[in-house]
Amino acid sequence: MQYDSPHSYSRFSKIIHWLSALLIFTLFGAGFWMVELSYYDAGYQLIPHYHKSVGIMLAGLIIIRVVWRIRNTKPLALTSHSTLEKTLSGIAQILLYFLIFSVVIAGYLISTEDGRGIDVFNWFTIPSLGKLFDNQADIAGNLHRWLAYMLIALASLHGIAALKHHFYDKDETLKRML
Repeated sequence: MQYDSPHSYSRFSKIIHWLSALLIFTLFGAGFWMVELSYYDAGYQLIPHYHKSVGIMLAGLIIIRVVWRIRNTKPLALTSHSTLEKTLSGIAQILLYFLIFSVVIAGYLISTEDGRGIDVFNWFTIPSLGKLFDNQADIAGNLHRWLAYMLIALASLHGIAALKHHFYDKDETLKRML
């Protein structure tokens, strides 16, 4: 397997990055849509099942990504980046991981309050810890929604920053991840 180098990301890192982005934005869109479904809508049972399943798979992918990042060389920041940009980039990366895990945990708490586990594509079940606190589903639901909004906002800002580096700074930031 190819590893990241001080100058570029490996194919594996790029695939995980773009797959994560695709899943995050897809889950957000599905979540935004499914809260409007009524009991009589055809997707009332199906869409939440896939939303939860893909959310669990995203959590697994992010765990792989974090382990990969810890065990791997991280490409060096480009010399064109200011100290402020490097600092903000590091903070944003930590926040992105924190928000992803927080959204997943909140989703888990919503789905398992009643004691039922989460069936992941009907392949296996993530067991429930049950009701851990009063109004768990409501509190976790609000957290899930607002954390997801923050995640999408930060991920969008991350993308805008990459475009800024590509078009305004004309550096290699975006090219290293393509």
